[in-house]
Amino acid sequence: MQRNTTFLLMFALCLGLLAVACADPAANAPDAVVQEAEPEPVAETPKDEAAAMEGTLYSFAEGSTVGFVGSKVTGSHEGGFRSFEGGITVPNGNLEKASVDVQIDATSLWSDSDNLTGHLKSADFFDVENFPTARFTTTEIASAEGGGFTVTGNLELHGVTKQISFPATIALSETGVSAEAEFSINRFDFEIVYPGKTDDLIREEVLIKLALTATA
Repeated sequence: MQRNTTFLLMFALCLGLLAVACADPAANAPDAVVQEAEPEPVAETPKDEAAAMEGTLYSFAEGSTVGFVGSKVTGSHEGGFRSFEGGITVPNGNLEKASVDVQIDATSLWSDSDNLTGHLKSADFFDVENFPTARFTTTEIASAEGGGFTVTGNLELHGVTKQISFPATIALSETGVSAEAEFSINRFDFEIVYPGKTDDLIREEVLIKLALTATA
């Protein structure tokens, strides 16, 4: 009887560990709204007014991170990009009129596994040899109901440009600007398609994690 009880406890423990391993890290994150990219509107603004609206440029500071979490049915992996540049321009302290430009060195991709890092850089996924740069440029930042902001812009990734919208927390202080966001995108929208194995399926959704600090 005791042996059967021990077996059942071990079986329940294994099921619990398997459930954790199979959890989708993007399941509880909001999905980015993805649409066809639109050209940025050209504002017909007098030069003196345009100069006044240029605002303060805050450049990304050390410690800022652009990360992601990808997963398959057996587990998940953390990753990101070590090298990126750009900043946030804020006219007259107004975050709703701010603009963000991030240029990412795709060859700086990293993950929690050296073998996986090499595979992600290959033509099966990001194909960094042919697409060494990714870029995100905002077209609109709007206050969201319940607080925070909705950020909309064009994301160029893997040679594909799409317009995406996602929720973010943005704050302006005396020392600079901070922005944080977590949302999911579907890699198929950017033609990152790798079938994997029938018994080891890779999920389409990827969790994006942004933690940016910018200083003047």
